[in-house]
Amino acid sequence: MSNFERAQTTLEYNKILQMLSECAHTEGAAAMALQLTPSSDIDRVRQLQAQTGDAKKLASTRGAPSFGFIKDVNPALDRADRGAVLTLKEILDIADVLRTARTLLDYINTDKRYDTVLDEHFGRLTVNRSLENEIRRVIIAEDMIADEASPALADIRRKKRGMSNRINDILQRYVSGDYSKYLQENIITRRGGRFVIPVKNEYKNEIKGLVHDTSASGATLFIEPMSVVEANNDLRELESSEAHEIERILAALSAECAADADSISLNYYNITELAFIFARAEFSFRLKAAQPNISSDYKVELFHARHPLLDPGTVVPIHISLGETFDTLVITGPNTGGKTVSLKTLGLFALMTQAGLHIPADDTSTMPVFSAVLADIGDEQSIEQSLSTFSSHMVNIVSILREAKQGSLVLLDELGAGTDPVEGAALAVAILESVRERGTLCAATTHYAELKEFALNTEGVSNASCEFDVETLKPTFRLIIGTPGRSNAFAISSKLGLDESIVERARTKMSGSSRRFEDVIDKLEASRIDMENQREAAEKMRREYETYAAEAEQALKTKIAETEKQLEKQRRKAAQMLESAKVSSKFVFGQLDELKRRRDSEISAGELETARDKVRRSLRETDDLVNPVREKKVKNYVPPRPFAKGDRVLIVNIDKIGMLADNPDENGDVSVQAGIIKMKTNVKNLMLSEDDDRTTFTDAEKKRMPATGYRTSVRPDFSNELDLRGMNGEEAWSAVDKYFDEAKMVNLRSVRLIHGKGTGALRNALWKSLKGDGRIASYRIGQYGEGDSGVTVVELK
Repeated sequence: MSNFERAQTTLEYNKILQMLSECAHTEGAAAMALQLTPSSDIDRVRQLQAQTGDAKKLASTRGAPSFGFIKDVNPALDRADRGAVLTLKEILDIADVLRTARTLLDYINTDKRYDTVLDEHFGRLTVNRSLENEIRRVIIAEDMIADEASPALADIRRKKRGMSNRINDILQRYVSGDYSKYLQENIITRRGGRFVIPVKNEYKNEIKGLVHDTSASGATLFIEPMSVVEANNDLRELESSEAHEIERILAALSAECAADADSISLNYYNITELAFIFARAEFSFRLKAAQPNISSDYKVELFHARHPLLDPGTVVPIHISLGETFDTLVITGPNTGGKTVSLKTLGLFALMTQAGLHIPADDTSTMPVFSAVLADIGDEQSIEQSLSTFSSHMVNIVSILREAKQGSLVLLDELGAGTDPVEGAALAVAILESVRERGTLCAATTHYAELKEFALNTEGVSNASCEFDVETLKPTFRLIIGTPGRSNAFAISSKLGLDESIVERARTKMSGSSRRFEDVIDKLEASRIDMENQREAAEKMRREYETYAAEAEQALKTKIAETEKQLEKQRRKAAQMLESAKVSSKFVFGQLDELKRRRDSEISAGELETARDKVRRSLRETDDLVNPVREKKVKNYVPPRPFAKGDRVLIVNIDKIGMLADNPDENGDVSVQAGIIKMKTNVKNLMLSEDDDRTTFTDAEKKRMPATGYRTSVRPDFSNELDLRGMNGEEAWSAVDKYFDEAKMVNLRSVRLIHGKGTGALRNALWKSLKGDGRIASYRIGQYGEGDSGVTVVELK
């Protein structure tokens, strides 16, 4: 028996495997789940845990992949390799393997954001799309091959349909004509693959033909009329030809499968392995389990541990610590208080961890890798072998002591029970000492006070108790490390109504040392309960504070984000209004200039210029409110020459390169175009760019300039054409005026204005405005392929 085999039975590990198999989506993965055994190799255990963890992560972020309920195709591939012809279902199963391999590769490679330990399994999958498509083209279902599987099959089936129709037409004359009175039923049926009609026995001589069958009563004869015998013979020949052609098609597909058998078999193996790994992930989800930390030294630390076979709604989480400051844990407490459950939880967690399964505990829990798990739990007395409870326990303990060594986990339930208490306690202490000498970790349950005292007085051994509520006479199932348990016999007896005088008399029967020991335990328990209550109160306050702080921080962030969003929205809206006003004013000025040139105006040129200045000044003031000057002074910087329109400059406060859109005004304020963003700033916030070929810099000035790789580039979403169809002349020029500014901003030299052919009124209005525009180098009507007369091509300066 292996180092884990007996413990697997004792700890009901097989039930865990049964639950795991129910999470599997393929037969092969379910079989692997039922055969899963723990490993004692720490590297292997870490690999298995990482596989389960990465599968769980993938399932959480991308959903679990589909495994298609694939079947084991290896027997079919072996037969195909020996030249056998596979059935339709066997070939379809192979196609399922190929399809699943392809979809799994798509699953892992689509939008891949990180590497996993499962990449090796996915990487071993191969795609054979041609064979997969060929199988799907030829085979429609498990019992049907497509007519298009081959030209010969399509021709045979076409002839079959024609022949069947011909036979039915002939027999229909018997069913619906003068012969119908001789028929038992007016139907056409088949017997032995041949079309026949049911004739009443007394009229069998009225219809000449071949009798193929009779009814059970003998009242009906199934006769093939002589008029269809030859047609039925032809039909049978076609059916035989069809069967041979199908056999030929299946043989060809079987040969193709055999040629790629190694790849298909490897695909099946890796798909099954992946399905098993994702089954472990699904099992982790169902248990609300977590991946434990794997310790290279023998230390156990389980937080919020829950036995996986108990009802999740009622199981009480426990904390188990072993191997840090003590290697042996002596658990005491009343019957049905949870002592055995604590042992089984520890043992089962060890088996699950070493099998690559996550454990239902907090993710801060730590488990080592044991060389063996040895357990003596429960009453295994045998009538056949004449073994008492004590003897059966002792047989197991003898076997455990024979196998125990450093790195083993030993679990002993009710150690020393079933015999004289004095001898049993002494034997229990001796067994624990012997187990400890072997360098194992050990947890044992007992009722003996001598073992409590042994734990108190022995370094490396700790007491633990399962808590019991004397008021309700019910266990709480909580495991308390460091405090020995009490039998509570006197308290329980009093609570149940035993006369107090009897209880007191029983107390006097106890030895003085026993009473003092119990008093010490009482004081320790009272102190522990008080400290536990204080700790829980402090923990509750801490959680409430953290919740309040998190909510307040989130509310503040939300408020700030909303405020910034509103400010940005209003800023954009104001900028749009300002831009619209600029476009409108330019259009108005243009129209006024045109009117001035064409006819005498009642408004003098001086008054017109004054009005124009007022509008511009108003626009500048509005622009200053929406797009204020951003200034960050540059210390000790003196430009080698005055700033001028077109200079490439470094905008210091945002560390970006831009270009001056105009000359600085008397206050030093200037507009700067940085990419698609236009902003106002002051020359104090600017430095001439080092790559401006109109400027020469000293070495000292170059050193003071921040390094940057920023360059202005054409906006990728800016179009070189503007559609003006449906607009009038005024609307169209307003849009064109703004479009030209943006085109020059992104260094676009040639643009197309789409105005349509129509009456030509829109084109004429645009051309009048284009004539006097200083931004335009030339313009012309579109040529063939450019839109002809419906388009004007404009070359910008």
